[in-house]
Amino acid sequence: MQIAIDYTAAARQGAGIGRYARELIDAVLATASDHEFVLLTASAGLGEAWAREQQRLRKTAVRPDALAFRNLPLTDDWMARLWQRLRLPLPAEWITGHVDVFYSPDFVLPPLQRRTRALLTVHDLSFLRHPETFPPKLGAYLNRAVPRSVARADHILADSKATRRDLIDLLHVSPAKVTTLYSGVSPRFTPHPSSGERERLQAQYGVGARPYILAVGTVQPRKNYVRLMEACDPLAAQRDLDLVIVGRPAWLSEPIIAAAEQRPYVHLMGFFADADLPALYRQAEVLAFPSVYEGFGFPPLEAMACSTPVVASTASSVPEVVGNTGAGNTSVGEAGLLVNPLDVPAWTAALTQVLDDQDLRVHLRQAGLARAATFTWTRTAQAWLNLVTSMRT
Repeated sequence: MQIAIDYTAAARQGAGIGRYARELIDAVLATASDHEFVLLTASAGLGEAWAREQQRLRKTAVRPDALAFRNLPLTDDWMARLWQRLRLPLPAEWITGHVDVFYSPDFVLPPLQRRTRALLTVHDLSFLRHPETFPPKLGAYLNRAVPRSVARADHILADSKATRRDLIDLLHVSPAKVTTLYSGVSPRFTPHPSSGERERLQAQYGVGARPYILAVGTVQPRKNYVRLMEACDPLAAQRDLDLVIVGRPAWLSEPIIAAAEQRPYVHLMGFFADADLPALYRQAEVLAFPSVYEGFGFPPLEAMACSTPVVASTASSVPEVVGNTGAGNTSVGEAGLLVNPLDVPAWTAALTQVLDDQDLRVHLRQAGLARAATFTWTRTAQAWLNLVTSMRT
């Protein structure tokens, strides 16, 4: 089969959907031997970084001769304007050439010819579940573009059962049209520390001199960081402790940044290099993941793979990653404590329990490793390939 993939998010975004797309496509290219792939990228401004990425992908592919690149000399913003906002009827095949299946890992589809089958990943429907966490213009765009692409897709991939239910309930997608495909976790997230990594974190990033609670994710309202700070206030008042938040500031982040600036124990780190993330997880006392809504949630999975205890939200898909939901505002999941994201005292209590109960820490470390081992990109890639093959016209 000839398969085209929109690689724009993978080429342009460091975290989130960009990481998802890179990891999935790497695993697909390393697994597939019977297909030809064309990667379409809005490449304007990427420069030498994009040339290096193409070289890396060719080395990753099991068949480099079956991998081609097609560059659209636009930024991702301009590509979205032309294809999604202005809806110019210029099919992607004018750039990719004939393909059997076109796959978009990032919510929306370009115009396609009728004979091309369309596969789309929808990571979450937070803009419908929690519209208050989006700027009005972005929310309006997503409300137009995503349902339109969902309707056009021949099949849809959801990151979790929770997102699959949302697609069925909120956008009235036929259950037969949407498949849950869990992500994997990169092999670089391991429990084995490198020599002197804590000292390296201190020297390079200024964290690690004191014990710290770690939170990872874009700084925006849905991540619930203000409530997390409120939950950590009593802890920081009673003990030598920092809260380290890793993630770029995004929309509506000003109140979060203001709350952090009022608390000397809170460190907003911005974007963190992928190569240094495993060390940051391993050296943390606990990962806190209080999000009010997630399509999947990489940080709990990555923390578990690094043998770091996890306290996570009971919201949406998060218990699917960490384990069983249990009952009440705080419960012990398969591999972490699960807490109602709106209950600040419950978060204080859960974090205190993990910090102080050594037997619980040992259990969560061991259970987290076992749980993380069930999420592999090789398994995800094979399931993706099986589905794409079934879409052959």
